[in-house]
Amino acid sequence: MARSKNEIKQEITTSFMTNEAVILKYGFEEGTQFDSYFSEVSIEKLLFEFIAYAVFLLELMFDTHKKEIDTRLANEKAGTLPWYRTMALRFQYGFDLVPDHDYFDNSNATVAEIEASKIIKYAAVNESEQSSRVIIKIAGESGNTLAPLTDEQKESFQEYIEEIRFAGVAFTVINYLPDRLFLRLQIQRDALVLSENGQSILNGNYPVIEAIQQFMKELPFDGEFRNNNLIQKLRSVSGVKDASILSIQSAWINPETNGYGDYQPIYISAIPVSGYYEVIDFNNITYVV
Repeated sequence: MARSKNEIKQEITTSFMTNEAVILKYGFEEGTQFDSYFSEVSIEKLLFEFIAYAVFLLELMFDTHKKEIDTRLANEKAGTLPWYRTMALRFQYGFDLVPDHDYFDNSNATVAEIEASKIIKYAAVNESEQSSRVIIKIAGESGNTLAPLTDEQKESFQEYIEEIRFAGVAFTVINYLPDRLFLRLQIQRDALVLSENGQSILNGNYPVIEAIQQFMKELPFDGEFRNNNLIQKLRSVSGVKDASILSIQSAWINPETNGYGDYQPIYISAIPVSGYYEVIDFNNITYVV
């Protein structure tokens, strides 16, 4: 882990000030402090400042390099959960695998065709708690919105996983419509900034709704939705004095009926079954003064 610039400089100056040859040359007494002896514009002080900063940047680069290598090793190690996620994101719709390998034959494809074939934009891989099974959650994009793959695309993806998976490893692909999120919120507004329906008096937009939409975009795929984090986001909005949750509920696809089940409350946090949420509407946000 990289040391701070001050820590590096302290080591350099301590070594310098305790060196016998340096003590004889400068004539200061043993125990003299570097900062008290040399002025802010002295060559020695400027030189050590530059050296400390250069070493600090070098150690930061080493840390970044190590993190990148560790991440790559974790993602490339065959058979691990990160490896399955990496392979899911590498899927190319309409392309065939090179025989006896786990990568696609792109010999006759353009860069644009290759990129267009990578229809899986989001993936999360976990191990089932009930059985020895790998759960692969995936999603594509429609415009700038997360969306499930079509039935034909999912069928092709499942065949791909079937071919690259390790022998004996069972898997389930989750490619659902987004979990629905139903919000009932109460916002204490600043009447100087927000109207009674939450509209900005100055700009005409709806800051609370925009904050919720931004919050949902910032959630990582298959990430944990936490009620408290949403409240913190809303309290940072201009014109919001306070915010409280009356209730938050979610519903997800029931694979047996292929429809949404009943809404279930989220008391503290939850992870979406599909991997992502969709707020149905913003009609249940009330504003008080």
